[in-house]
Amino acid sequence: MSIEVDTAPAPWTGRSDGATPEHLRWHQAVRPYDPATTDSRCVLIGFASDEGVGRNKGRAGAVAGPDALRGALSSLALADPIIVEDAGTIAVADANLEGGQARLGRAVTAAIDAGRLPVVLGGGHEVAFGTYQGVSAAGIRTGLPRLGILNLDAHFDLRADAVPSSGTPFRQILEAETAAETSCRYDVLGISQPSNTRALFETARRLGVRYLVDDRCGVTDSEQVDVFVDALLDAVDLVYLTIDLDVLPAAVAPGVSAPAAYGVPLEIVQRVCDRVTASGKLIAVDVAELNPAFDIDNRTARTAARLIHRIVTRHRPVTP
Repeated sequence: MSIEVDTAPAPWTGRSDGATPEHLRWHQAVRPYDPATTDSRCVLIGFASDEGVGRNKGRAGAVAGPDALRGALSSLALADPIIVEDAGTIAVADANLEGGQARLGRAVTAAIDAGRLPVVLGGGHEVAFGTYQGVSAAGIRTGLPRLGILNLDAHFDLRADAVPSSGTPFRQILEAETAAETSCRYDVLGISQPSNTRALFETARRLGVRYLVDDRCGVTDSEQVDVFVDALLDAVDLVYLTIDLDVLPAAVAPGVSAPAAYGVPLEIVQRVCDRVTASGKLIAVDVAELNPAFDIDNRTARTAARLIHRIVTRHRPVTP
């Protein structure tokens, strides 16, 4: 099934030390998406939007995130040859966030049904409701119905605002799952207490959301983090991993709408991604909130690219 986008993938470029396997970098492994092939590891899908961030009173700029992520990935070295596809970018125009999310959903479904791992490059965290729509409609969920969402984020994003935004996607998801009478578990790692009101904590409690606060996610807390992640992995059939880059300390990820005053160490975020990737249950991943306008020395983009690199190169496909 084809993937409809607004901007076709541009040719990837980057440093080249040679074309033989021991010299390969990402830009030499990426090709345009072709659903007829079967040798691809994953497909990249851009989601150029900061409409949801604006609605949530955040700092504009995440619309440029997809291309910045591609640029940061392009020269990363590959330990082993892989094939990655780029489907291009879906762009939210004329404030039509809901239409853009629906189109992203169709793209994610097409990728999963074609046997690919969709890696969605955001964009504000409104990307999550689009990715979810795609996971929910994928054929594989018929036989593997228990969906788990692991959000690495300083915020719950459970707001009850009248207009959907980057602060509402997981409430929208849980409401959709309830309406469909399907099984979905939502866990958040990295919650910042000062960044979430008591009302949001109460909403999380009422909706059965499991969470781990940021000051319990330090390097010395790695065993507790493993237990938290494993509890989700053991309870579900499929996992959708969503990474809001504001989960990281501001020194590591300054280029986001809301930089973290504390944050979860990169060592822990990488550890969690590795654990989920190796589970054989990861069905989709997105990376949200990269704002190149506020990045410093491309720190945020480079950090995000490293996480994407590890996820793609270590991913164990889901077995129906």
